[in-house]
Amino acid sequence: MAAHPLADGAELLNIGQVLDLLRPDFPGLISIPKIRLLEDDGLISPERTPSGYRKFSQADVERIRYILRMQRDHYLPKKVIAEHLDAIDRGLEPPAPAPVVPTVPTVAVASDGTPSAESFRRTDNLRLSRKELIKIAEVSDELLTELEDAKLIVPVRGHYDTDALVIAQTARELAAFGLEPRHLRGMKAAADREVGLVQQIVAPQLRANDPAARARAEETAAEVAALSVRLHATLVKAGLRRS
Repeated sequence: MAAHPLADGAELLNIGQVLDLLRPDFPGLISIPKIRLLEDDGLISPERTPSGYRKFSQADVERIRYILRMQRDHYLPKKVIAEHLDAIDRGLEPPAPAPVVPTVPTVAVASDGTPSAESFRRTDNLRLSRKELIKIAEVSDELLTELEDAKLIVPVRGHYDTDALVIAQTARELAAFGLEPRHLRGMKAAADREVGLVQQIVAPQLRANDPAARARAEETAAEVAALSVRLHATLVKAGLRRS
């Protein structure tokens, strides 16, 4: 957004008038101290009256609007915004800001490509909205609904975690081969049986009223789960080689 020169005879605005113009579009983000700080940072340069009062042109207002939009919508730091403004001042188009999407944890895998015990112990606080999950996983709303109907993905209090993201992405890739969520119910049933097996193994430790025992149970569950997935993957691989 290039700054436009002030039209002849256009009235300059004081800082309060600028605030009144911008506050409806940026509630809670704009204030008089914020405008002063933008000047201190060299991002804007309003005129000064002989008495030292700031006077803003329409170009100054649009410049502030651009800064606030980049901060609010794209979380750009001031240093990057300053580079954008420099490009604008030199008659160039500023670079398009990259889409803002949540950064998701990387699932730990073993050297053979199967999940490690660490990945089963992994915990994170990732919470995605339905809209975010659809965007990041690159799935349709219809596919996500089918995955939920098949109980492959179960939101928790309206949010989706890392596992839901991986399941959605994998289901999308499988769909390219004609496998629909209804075809994946067997995989879900097999996974539930493996979960039941792991739970049987650690049940005695979980019944102990001892934090150390519970910690050992978590470690055991992670290790057995990783071994179970490794065995399952190897059996599938071996079966395909024999076919």
